[in-house]
Amino acid sequence: MILTTIALGGAILGATTIAGLRMTYQIRQATDFRSSAKAIFAADTAVEWGLYQFFNSTTNLPGPTFSDSRTSFSLKCYASSSPDPISCKDPSIDTIRTVGIFGSVNRALELGL
Repeated sequence: MILTTIALGGAILGATTIAGLRMTYQIRQATDFRSSAKAIFAADTAVEWGLYQFFNSTTNLPGPTFSDSRTSFSLKCYASSSPDPISCKDPSIDTIRTVGIFGSVNRALELGL
């Protein structure tokens, strides 16, 4: 009887531990949703900035700025003939790769032209 009680108690403890761990991951994911959305929007801004540079290569305007200092982006343009990044104003680009950053969350987008 003691062995049965220990076995059932262990099974219940294991199931409770797994359920608690899964709930912790769900809560963490729900709280990072806002940061993830801001990082996605920053990456989208970078794609639009790359397209603007591509289609309006004669203008030299400053890049987009964000009201929150924790938000930024990285923009790189590539041509199929070279693995190194080139200027987004170059007419030979065929890929725009961006990374939107908000705090410690990074989200990447890629656009093929």
